[in-house]
Amino acid sequence: MKCHALLPIAARAVALLAVLLPAITVAPAGAAGGARLEAEPAALAGALAGHRSALLGEVHDNGVQHALRAAALRQRVEAGARPAIAFEQFDTDRQADIDRVRKEKPGDADALIAAAGSGSWQWTMYRPFVQLALDHDLLIVAANLSRGAAMKVAMGDWNAVFDADTQTALGLTRLPQPFLDAHEHAVAEGHCHLLPPASLPTMARAQIARDVTLARAIRPYLARGVVLLTGNGHVRNDIGVPFWLTADERRDVVTVGLLEAGKDKEDAAAQRFDFVVETVAAERPDPCEALRKKLQGAAPR
Repeated sequence: MKCHALLPIAARAVALLAVLLPAITVAPAGAAGGARLEAEPAALAGALAGHRSALLGEVHDNGVQHALRAAALRQRVEAGARPAIAFEQFDTDRQADIDRVRKEKPGDADALIAAAGSGSWQWTMYRPFVQLALDHDLLIVAANLSRGAAMKVAMGDWNAVFDADTQTALGLTRLPQPFLDAHEHAVAEGHCHLLPPASLPTMARAQIARDVTLARAIRPYLARGVVLLTGNGHVRNDIGVPFWLTADERRDVVTVGLLEAGKDKEDAAAQRFDFVVETVAAERPDPCEALRKKLQGAAPR
C-alpha cells in the first residue's frame, strides 16, 4: 500500500502486526480437493467417526459453520466419543486458568471464558463448544500461541519462541522455499493483497509459529483422540498443522475445511483438506474495505 511505501521495513511491520495479530482470516482458504460433505451435522459426524482425531476448520465469524460443527461434535459425544477439545481461541499460557476455573466453578462456561479467553474472539460462537466439553467432562486444551509471542517471533526470529534444539528438530532454519512461498501467498490472499510485500515474511513466520504451537498442543492427546477447532488455514494438509505431525500421527487424523459458497475460487495445486463442507457465506461488511481502513490507521501520521 502506498501509505506504507516510505516506512522502514521494521517500523512498517510493527505497525501492521499491532493491527493484524492475532492472525485474522478476512478471506477463507482457497478451494480444496477433499471429498465433499453435505452441510449437515450427520454427514460431518459420519466423516469424523472413522478417525480418532480431527482438525476442524472454520471461517471465524461464520455462525452457520460453528453451529454445524457443534451439532456434529455433540452427535459424536452422545455416541460415546470422548475426545479432548483443543481451541485456537485459548492461548497455551492460559491452560492453568482453564484448569483452575474448572475446579472452582465446574460447568460454568462463562466463568471459564472470562478467566482464560481474550477479547479478540466472538465468544458467543465458541461458547457451545466450551459448554459441551464441560457437560461431558472432556479435556479442554489451550492450543494457540499468544499474541505477544507471535509478535516476538515475527519481529525477531525463531529464538523468540523455540529453543535451539527445537528449531533443529523441527527444521525451522531450513524450511523449503515453496513452503515459505505458500505461506506468504496465503497471508497475502487472506489479507486481500493489501499488505506491503516486505511484511509478508514476518506475518508468515508468525503463522508458521502458530501452526507449530497448535501441533505441539494436540500431540499429547492424539492417542486418546482430540478435536482441534481452528481457522481453515491452520487445517491445510500442505502447509498447516498436519505438516508438523509425523506420518504415524497423521494417519489417524482427519482434516475438514469449512468453506463459504462463492468465496473460494482458487484451484488448489495440492489437496488441502481430507473433507470439505461448503456453507452459506456469513453476512458481513466488505472485509477488504475494513482491512484497508485498519491499515491506514496503522500508518504513522
